[in-house]
Amino acid sequence: MSTRAQIAIQIGTEEWAHVYVHFDGYPAHMLPALARWKPVTAEALDCFSPPRDPRILSRPTRESAHLYMWIGCQWVHVVPRTDADRPTLRVES
Repeated sequence: MSTRAQIAIQIGTEEWAHVYVHFDGYPAHMLPALARWKPVTAEALDCFSPPRDPRILSRPTRESAHLYMWIGCQWVHVVPRTDADRPTLRVES
């Protein structure tokens, strides 16, 4: 069974590039793996073979088990609150 996740990086005022992760999306694996990688541009998300554009959405969107975002020069595991329009952020190491 796979633990799916998304990685979201803000590329504009209301633009977020999203990449889907099929395997090993749980925080204990993803946060150390992402810690070694610092995003620069949306093109830095070019991790597919063959290459394809990342999905661009107007806000960070969690469609799988986990969502990771680059915030304040660090990777953050985003944990949404069901009673709010905006997610609650929780940093996990």
